[in-house]
Amino acid sequence: MDEEALLDALRTVIDPEAGMNIVELGLVYGVEAAPPHATVRMTLTSAACPLGDYLSDTVRAALRGRFPELEEVSVELVWEPPWTPERMSAEARNFYGWK
Repeated sequence: MDEEALLDALRTVIDPEAGMNIVELGLVYGVEAAPPHATVRMTLTSAACPLGDYLSDTVRAALRGRFPELEEVSVELVWEPPWTPERMSAEARNFYGWK
């Protein structure tokens, strides 16, 4: 499984407050896997976001669902660099009307 396949699985994880997947929102800072383990480095739009546990659990479920050989998925919440809307994909910025 390469990085793009992992990111594709993570595109199924929707941030319920934003209504868009975490990859397009720019919340995923890195992902790697060497079965049976995978690590996702991601952030939240703010440190006060109440969805941290929910998103972490959903990330784990998405990767394990797509790649059953992953027995352990670690989610590392990182705060540097801080998330800004500039991290969003062009698709996400267009969705929100931000150029």
